[in-house]
Amino acid sequence: LYPSVRQGANYQRSLDLFAAFRELDRGLLLKSGLMVGLGENVEELKVVFADLVEAGCQLLTIGQYLQPSAEHHPIVKFYHPEEFAELGRLAQSAGFKVVESAPLVRSSYHARESFAKAIRGNG
Repeated sequence: LYPSVRQGANYQRSLDLFAAFRELDRGLLLKSGLMVGLGENVEELKVVFADLVEAGCQLLTIGQYLQPSAEHHPIVKFYHPEEFAELGRLAQSAGFKVVESAPLVRSSYHARESFAKAIRGNG
């Protein structure tokens, strides 16, 4: 969905940026956030989870995309809280240290607490 949703962005370049920071090996905690409801499917999300973990991402937020205006990409699907719980489990099993997954989660959602969990190693 990158070409239609994040015009001007490049999926591989984003993963390469994570990998470059991972290579610095300075104890950095790397985090990403996903908005769902744009037309993706669970299999695509599993690939994204695996790609992010492989690139060195350790923390992940997953939230519901909400269309800011009629000119923006339409909402294709509203995920139920149970589906967010399942996405969280899938992401956790992919190897993230900490996952926040719920309809109203945004990239900074519980950021301080998430980083603390990751540092303690009990995400």
